[in-house]
Amino acid sequence: MAVSEYWNPKAETASRDELEALQLIKLRRLCDWAAARSPWYRDAFRRAGFEPEQLKTIADLRRIPMLTREDWMGSQAEHPPFGRLPVSGTEAAIRYHTTSGTTGREPLRALDSAKDWTWQAEMWCYGLWGFGVRPADIGYVAFGYGSFIGFWGLHYGLEKLGALNIPGGAQTTENRVKQIVGFGSTVVASTPTYALRLAQEAEKLGIDLAASPVERLILSGEPAGSIPQTKALIERLWGARAGDTAGMTEIGTIMVFECSRQPGGTHIIEDHFIEEVVDPATGEPVPYGEQGERVVTSFGRGIMPLLRYRSADLVLKVPASSCTCGRTFDLYHGGILGRVDDMKLVRGTNVYPRAVEGVVREFPAIEEFQIVLSRDEHQLDHITLRAELPPGASDDSWAQIRDGLIKALAEAHEGLRFEVERAEPGALPRFELKARRTVDQRDKPIGA
Repeated sequence: MAVSEYWNPKAETASRDELEALQLIKLRRLCDWAAARSPWYRDAFRRAGFEPEQLKTIADLRRIPMLTREDWMGSQAEHPPFGRLPVSGTEAAIRYHTTSGTTGREPLRALDSAKDWTWQAEMWCYGLWGFGVRPADIGYVAFGYGSFIGFWGLHYGLEKLGALNIPGGAQTTENRVKQIVGFGSTVVASTPTYALRLAQEAEKLGIDLAASPVERLILSGEPAGSIPQTKALIERLWGARAGDTAGMTEIGTIMVFECSRQPGGTHIIEDHFIEEVVDPATGEPVPYGEQGERVVTSFGRGIMPLLRYRSADLVLKVPASSCTCGRTFDLYHGGILGRVDDMKLVRGTNVYPRAVEGVVREFPAIEEFQIVLSRDEHQLDHITLRAELPPGASDDSWAQIRDGLIKALAEAHEGLRFEVERAEPGALPRFELKARRTVDQRDKPIGA
């Protein structure tokens, strides 16, 4: 009997009408649940003049008031530790997780019930199975297993689909590389940045990852997983296929995944989420093919309902027909493109970290990089790319890379000149979780 390439064939191949009918049923139930049990939503609905009975079609979704991170964090500050979103207290929860805290801000706190946790693993199964992971696989999770929710759901997703699961927490990078090879891992889960870091460490150890049993990498946590140049570099170094996923602490799991056809984008799990794309400035919807901010409604986490949450993620939605896999789930072309607040304005030119990384990864000798923004005494902005090469790299090779970077970065940024500096080996920070490579030193950053 042939094995389906879909984790949930009925849902993943449902017609658009069937999907929207299912979404409407779930949306009504979620709004009823939130209005009856969440103090935050009860007040928000009242202020907006919204009642769940007004949901006649899926288009009525826009009657529901949006929720922002600032709203959530404000409620959390006024009513610590979890704010007024939860429908119950910790007595109904089995899990307590936070955002990564890599921005330096107070982390967002989230609770999960036993039912929520089971659902979160189920969402990861959509992505794992969809990229070709099967019960015979050996999965290695290169993750610290702290309070950041990260790859916790993937861990339980691997168990749910029956794969052998190796938790790689509390390890040095060297030990993780040795375990990945020594345990015969066929699947590795990490951030894109850490996948590159593992490959660099393997090279130093004289280990050929391309000759290892690893066949697939499951990437998450950064937009880099869908940057073509970064993905190509990871796949070359590992001799394996790399699939992108994206999730968020606010929903507790992933909401998009790249299928095994690698269509250059990520499918939205539309039987469990409604994903709108809106103009960041006006909040009005934008059509297929136009970049905007994703707004998510999640049907799975019951203890902390999420309705029309402004994610600040930049995306570009395209129809399901953009992929040949047969799924009827729409896609985000290029995955998560970045953050609404990622863009930096430098001498009249928009600079996005994703675009810079796309250029940098064309130069595989660069082990790590950093973008530094500064302002001189004449109030003129400068942008510097600091690049780190392996120990022993010659001055001649650096000169060639530097000149190539200056040219390629200018071509990608309307002629803007980047200053390019060589950093000493080991001088730049390394990241296991979300990489933060942009340092803005300007007194009054523009576009920050």
